[in-house]
Amino acid sequence: RAELIEVLKEDSAFRPYVQHVPERPRKDLAGLDGNLDWSAFYMWKDGEIVPENAARCPQTMKVMEEVPLTRIKNRSPSILFSLLRPGARIPPHSGLVNTRLICHLPLIVPPDCGLRVGNDVRTPVEGKAWAFDDTIEHEAWNNSDRTRVILLFETWRPELSDEERRLVAGMFEASDAYSGQKPAWSI
Repeated sequence: RAELIEVLKEDSAFRPYVQHVPERPRKDLAGLDGNLDWSAFYMWKDGEIVPENAARCPQTMKVMEEVPLTRIKNRSPSILFSLLRPGARIPPHSGLVNTRLICHLPLIVPPDCGLRVGNDVRTPVEGKAWAFDDTIEHEAWNNSDRTRVILLFETWRPELSDEERRLVAGMFEASDAYSGQKPAWSI
């Protein structure tokens, strides 16, 4: 949390979470394309460390070494501070693969914030993490007058064996090698 607070002192540290990729069809997600209302500070993005950001958060990076992070070349892990500005809402959406869980560790949570995954609606509690399968429709909101920030990262589903994890990673790497293109999937 202390590292996050330092990062928040720099207005330009966060980038819009939703950013249009010119080679793909535009999907605006309810006005969030290019919008700082939902923004991110990545320490790892699409399987690559973001050196300048990771260097600013050494304790966070040290803790993440103990987590069974999803590791797939050019895809994961992703580790980020996810910021939701006052009054912002992330519309219902779903992830692409169920071999991972998305983990939220709320770090700054004003009142009137929430997260819905399927039929489960929760009020985030600072310091109380939880994980969910993001292939289940989910959404988040911040109805307060203050910013909400969580540490977001992805981990392998615990029921997958090491061999199954290697096979999943290998499948994506083979697909990427065959297509010859940068993956179109990110957290």
